[in-house]
Amino acid sequence: MSDQRPTVTTRDEGVALITWSATLQDQGWLVALEAVSQEVEKALADHVRVEALVPVGDETGQRIATWSGLRREGVLRGVPGPGGDADQILFARLAGDVPHSQPDGFRALLNSFLPRKRAISQMLVRGPEDRVLLCRLTYKDDWDLPGGVVEVGESPQVAVSREVSEELGLTIPAGPLLLTDWLPPWGGWDDAICLVFDGGRHDGDLLDDMVRQEREIRAAEFCTPEQVEERCADFTARRVRAALASLGGNGPTYTQSGE
Repeated sequence: MSDQRPTVTTRDEGVALITWSATLQDQGWLVALEAVSQEVEKALADHVRVEALVPVGDETGQRIATWSGLRREGVLRGVPGPGGDADQILFARLAGDVPHSQPDGFRALLNSFLPRKRAISQMLVRGPEDRVLLCRLTYKDDWDLPGGVVEVGESPQVAVSREVSEELGLTIPAGPLLLTDWLPPWGGWDDAICLVFDGGRHDGDLLDDMVRQEREIRAAEFCTPEQVEERCADFTARRVRAALASLGGNGPTYTQSGE
């Protein structure tokens, strides 16, 4: 782009795309920010939405897009361009968005790009003879504690009871938090925080009332410590051991992959 000013084009009815050059960024990010901000405001006068696509590796461009009031919406993979296909971050601002100069708008802007950690809630349900309730899932071979992913805006303690109800048909209130276990990136998953809550001790006939969600649960049963070691992935077995130790007051309350 020979012109150092940002360019605004209408890409669809009511939708504008703003672009700017590396030459503009070379003048300093504050200079570029002022120029981009001005063009965004102008574009919003006759568009309901203004977008910008910034390469994943262009940190300065992302900074300019963000502080001009464009909220990060996600990553578009393999977008065709002059230099070949590349991943691009989509930023956008709507005409009805609260300006980022106001507290509500500023918080919404931060919320669009700050990291969001995935949370998983699990329940340690104990049966007779120190057995632990484990589930064999349909999408992996090893067994795991009952539970699942916490929904957006949901309490982790509420989430684990919901998951147990949905997947096993059991109503078990979640007790105190026993363990926080950080899971590193693995097998295509991003990292996550796993929270293990106390599900209490129950008689063996608890599972007589179980109604499995067959789409996700192949089987569920109370397992001995030896079966936990045999059936679970190493990191899951470590998590179960750590949660049991925490329950007895002799273990850690925070682990990393169960260690």
